[in-house]
Amino acid sequence: MNAVAIKNIKKSYDAGKVAALQEVSFSVETGELFGLIGPDGAGKTTLFRILTTLIIPDSGEATVLGFDVVNDFKKIRNSVGYMPGRFSLYQDLTIEENLEFFATVFNTTVEANYNLIKDIYIQIEPFKTRKAGKLSGGMKQKLALCCALIHKPEILFLDEPTTGVDAVSRKEFWEMLQGLKKQGITILVSTPYMDEASLCDRVALIQKGEILDINTPQGIIDNFKKPLWAVRSNNMYQLLNDLRNYNETDTCYAFGETHHLTLKNDNMTTHDIEKYLQHHHHKHIQVNKIEPNIEDCFMALMKN
Repeated sequence: MNAVAIKNIKKSYDAGKVAALQEVSFSVETGELFGLIGPDGAGKTTLFRILTTLIIPDSGEATVLGFDVVNDFKKIRNSVGYMPGRFSLYQDLTIEENLEFFATVFNTTVEANYNLIKDIYIQIEPFKTRKAGKLSGGMKQKLALCCALIHKPEILFLDEPTTGVDAVSRKEFWEMLQGLKKQGITILVSTPYMDEASLCDRVALIQKGEILDINTPQGIIDNFKKPLWAVRSNNMYQLLNDLRNYNETDTCYAFGETHHLTLKNDNMTTHDIEKYLQHHHHKHIQVNKIEPNIEDCFMALMKN
């Protein structure tokens, strides 16, 4: 049995004028760390709110642990942990008080499931008497995760958990998720950060409420068939315009310190690109063939 099964889920807002999810279908295996990857407004939060029984889909079917999200919502709520994108704990309660409150809500105690949260909680325990509203972003993140885990859920839903925290906290958080996965917890995590896709077992790329692709991170990269070039010159702004106006260009996007380029003709060479740019008076030209990343794949899928 799949931990999560979704079939043709649709959801819209504003009397049907705004489509949030359009015929979304996929499944998540028990014990899997599954990523839902996409930009803001792609439909990630809407899907998580449906799966955690907070809103009802317009049509389609979804089950969590075999329970229907509409008819069996009470059973689902007792078996899942949910960490929403916005920090939603009680700001005027301390770390300790928040944790005890959520344990009480699920008719358990902190002591009963302490082993599950121990490795996370010991990082914030020195500040257990500090109010949640006074915590840093990384500490809020760890407290929210502890509260989502305190009733020992079988599935954990994390909606953009690393948004707004520093790079070190992001790295630590993913290390914590790997530890939880080893304890047998199924984890669904949404994120707008494409680099985090490589940390998942499988990912679904989503944009405008539609699934673009579902595969392992490497599987998605392997499906990128065209040669990819990283291009630089002395005038990066003009370079982007000239490459996009090049009649051989298929796609061209700015990526950090370079522009990533694909061409209509896969047989074209570095020399062909350099010759075109020299004709447009670019200097210090650098053209290198590179391997694509998840973001390159996402951009290519959006174009199709």
